[in-house]
Amino acid sequence: MCNRHSIDQINAAVGAHGAWKMRLRGAIRSGRGDIKSHDASMDNRCEFGQWLYGSQIDATTREGVPYQVIRRLHAEFHRSAGRVLAHVEAGRLAEAELAMNGEFTETSEKLTRAMTKWKGELQASGASLAA
Repeated sequence: MCNRHSIDQINAAVGAHGAWKMRLRGAIRSGRGDIKSHDASMDNRCEFGQWLYGSQIDATTREGVPYQVIRRLHAEFHRSAGRVLAHVEAGRLAEAELAMNGEFTETSEKLTRAMTKWKGELQASGASLAA
């Protein structure tokens, strides 16, 4: 697996997943989302999810702990975003706000920390390969 490409994917994902916070806050404020809760819950539709499940990642990487952790947390992130939006769709804005500030924020922070750690490991292994 190409470390540079993986690092680029992780960087883009951190930014894209950070944008979800604004997207969900906007949905709570307006009382409607720009994406359905079912679609938001799918972890293989965003660019990062397509990369995670795609053919660019080799079998050895897929078997590794960092990949497994990221894949699990990424799925949890999307399920959590979907739950926030399901509350919005049902008009339960107070519950949406609680889910946003609780479960979603916690899951988002875990995912971001894990992606940052994986990126650091990839950078370190790339540096050792270049030496």
